[in-house]
Amino acid sequence: MLNAEYFRRLRQQEELLLKHNHPQEFYNGIFTRWCNPVLTREHIPLLWKYDLDAETNPYFMERLGANSTFNSGALEMNDKYYLIARIEGNDRKSFFGVAESDSPVQGFHFWDYPVQLPDTCPDEVDVYDMRVTKHEDGWIYGVFCSESKDKSVGDLSSAVAAAGIVRTKDLKTWERLNNLVTKQSTQQRNVVLLPKFVNGKYAFFTRPMDGFLSTGSGGGIGFGLCDDIRHAVVDEETVTSARRFHTITEEKNGAGATPIYTEKGWLHIAHGVRNTAAGLRYVIYAFATDRDEPWRVVAEPGGYLIAPFGEERVGDVSNVVFTNGAIARDNGEVYIYYASADTRLHVASTTIDRLLDYVFHTPKDALRSPDCVKQRCKLISRNLELLKQEQKF
Repeated sequence: MLNAEYFRRLRQQEELLLKHNHPQEFYNGIFTRWCNPVLTREHIPLLWKYDLDAETNPYFMERLGANSTFNSGALEMNDKYYLIARIEGNDRKSFFGVAESDSPVQGFHFWDYPVQLPDTCPDEVDVYDMRVTKHEDGWIYGVFCSESKDKSVGDLSSAVAAAGIVRTKDLKTWERLNNLVTKQSTQQRNVVLLPKFVNGKYAFFTRPMDGFLSTGSGGGIGFGLCDDIRHAVVDEETVTSARRFHTITEEKNGAGATPIYTEKGWLHIAHGVRNTAAGLRYVIYAFATDRDEPWRVVAEPGGYLIAPFGEERVGDVSNVVFTNGAIARDNGEVYIYYASADTRLHVASTTIDRLLDYVFHTPKDALRSPDCVKQRCKLISRNLELLKQEQKF
């Protein structure tokens, strides 16, 4: 017999799934924030957490609890929107779940079962943050962090990060390929596959790292090519968006959503990290690289695109926003799915035209306070002149 509490909780969840989303009053001309998160721990199916049998679970307790639902890859396919979200259990292990909706901003519901990746890596302990790429070779690829214990040291918390690779045609059956090998970097994380071949090869944006948490000598977001995606080996990584002192990328930076191919170049939505007295602060920023030479940056505005705002600052890991998924529609609409505080998933909407205007016409980081003041004074002076001209008429 089903526990009676199940039906009450089910009604509450159904109300949540039907909840209408609407834009916030927040304004910067670049993107629109939406009020409600698109995924939270409350969106996780009850079947994943509870034993519904009244006899074996008389108090309707969570048997396999879920702590959070956040960093998500994103894909539009067959007129539907799909999020391949990271779900973290109460046991700290993460896994992936596919959530589907007819709308890009609301109504996402998980499929009956989470993603069951082929278990081909015996030392792998955790998987998370899948970037999803619909490649011109006909496959949908997922590149994610594969975490294992670092057995070379005695520290119990020491870990090794690698880039795991899977591919699918329907988001249901997944083929596990070999983990990415980068000969210049001992560890990899935040790796994304470009959707087009470059010089006939598969192209990856990487993050060269000396350690699990610290980039060390890694200079920023890397770029590399490989011949065979089934056994992906990158011989050389070229730094694209570089880390710089006293900027939003000072501590580290990494690729975010799959880059978007536009008439002016590849549009990147990435993340940058700096250290503060309150800990690491993660923000989202944007830049563009050349269409034919994707490793070459052609526009990089100063500062962040999205930072933690209001309630977004509060959660498991405070003061963090992070993205590994965006959907660029054929009509020019763009939906950026970003997590806040490693707890929940939000959406921001914009357009290709707005993002390109922002990336190509926003001034670069001047890198020094006096030069930043000059930038701002130049803007003020121009605006005052325009106001004077307007008053004449």
